[in-house]
Amino acid sequence: MTLQTANPELMRYFQQQQTAPGWFSLLTIMVDGMVSNAGEQESRPFLQQMGAVMAAEYPLSTPQTLGELEGQINARLAQFHWGCVDIVADDSGLNLRHQALPTCNDAARQSLWCNAFCAILEGLYARWLQEQGGQAHVVVQRERLHSVTDVQFRYHNPQ
Repeated sequence: MTLQTANPELMRYFQQQQTAPGWFSLLTIMVDGMVSNAGEQESRPFLQQMGAVMAAEYPLSTPQTLGELEGQINARLAQFHWGCVDIVADDSGLNLRHQALPTCNDAARQSLWCNAFCAILEGLYARWLQEQGGQAHVVVQRERLHSVTDVQFRYHNPQ
């Protein structure tokens, strides 16, 4: 995993915009504590569940096109200061490229935070897509890390 973006000034800008002092520090401490107590892999289902709960708290309306769905998701992500997503369909599913993912100011914690936040986004995206008519067996999984702020997810049937 790349721990730095190609543009450090851009990284600092996003950190200032997305990581409110106090709240982000508390969240980072909570994630660190969860991983220390339960383990990183063991924490994933809980974090995915929290993403799904967040999606239920902030539902989308029923879009008519993929472009409208992408627009609604990006409007929600903008509300949260969580970056933006580009969605591309292919024959076997959807590719969701999430950029400007909030990142930890502490370089030593960036990888841990990225992994935790990706689990939250898997739950968030899965719930939103299920509410649009997706099936429960179709999942959202992190497919590729371009950097700690740029992540590729895949919505597909894993079988």
